[in-house]
Amino acid sequence: MAGARQKKGIGTPTALTIAGSDSCCGAGIQADLQTFDRLGVRGASAITCITAQNPRRVSGIEPVSPSMIRLQMLAVCEDGGIVAAKTGMLYSARIIAAVAGAIRECGIRRLVVDPVMIATSGARLLRKDAVSAIKEKLLPLAELITPNIPEAEFFCGKRIKSAADAAVAAETIGRRWKTSCVVKGGHLPGGKVVNTLFHQGKTTTFSISRVRVTSTHGTGCVFSAAATAMMSRGASVPAAIEAAGRHVADVLRAGTW
Repeated sequence: MAGARQKKGIGTPTALTIAGSDSCCGAGIQADLQTFDRLGVRGASAITCITAQNPRRVSGIEPVSPSMIRLQMLAVCEDGGIVAAKTGMLYSARIIAAVAGAIRECGIRRLVVDPVMIATSGARLLRKDAVSAIKEKLLPLAELITPNIPEAEFFCGKRIKSAADAAVAAETIGRRWKTSCVVKGGHLPGGKVVNTLFHQGKTTTFSISRVRVTSTHGTGCVFSAAATAMMSRGASVPAAIEAAGRHVADVLRAGTW
C-alpha cells in the first residue's frame, strides 16, 4: 500500500537528519523523520533552526547555536549507529562550519546534502554569507547532492529549461565537487517528473508520472530523506534515487503526507 510503514527490528539501520524544524510539519526535521519511519529506518535528528511557518509563508527563523548543533550530532553518533545522514536547512556559515566539523568527527561517510536555499513560499533559508561555506566546507563531504532546478542553476551557473539542461547541470555539479548529483525535475513542465542523476561518470534519468497537488511544500525534504533512508539500508545511489522518486509520488497520491 502506498505510504505504508515498513517494519523495523533488530539490525534496523539509523539515519540522521541535520535540518530545521518546520512548525507545520510538512518539511524539515518532521518530514525527514516521518519518511525514515515509513521506510523502515530509525531516525535521529540534530535541529539547526526553529522556524515559524506554514506552506504559504515563513514568519520567523531562530537558529540554534553551532555548539549545540555539534553536541546533538556527537550525542546521537556516540554509539556508532548512524549509517547515513542528510542535511537540510543550515542557514548560516557558522552552522555549516559546525556541521561539517561534526560530520568529520562522527566519521559519517554516506552523506546526502540537500542544499536548501529558498522555501517553497519564497523565503530565504540560507543566508548570503553561507553560500561560500556550503560550497567549500559541505559539498566536498557529500556522497550525493540533491538540488532542485533553481538550486542547480545557482551551483552550475546556467539556466535549466529542459531535461537536457538538467543533465548538463548534474554532471557539472558532480564533477566540480567530485560526487554524485541528482537534479530534481519537479520545477520543469510536463506530465512526468524527470530526476537526472550523475553518478560515477554516467548520467541516468528516472521518470515518474507527475502527481497534481495544491502544494509542493516539503517534497524536496521527503525526496532527500527517502534517498538517505535507502542508502542507510545499503542501497546504491541510483537505487536510492529511483526509490525516492517513487516514495514521493506514492505519499502524494495516497494523501498521507
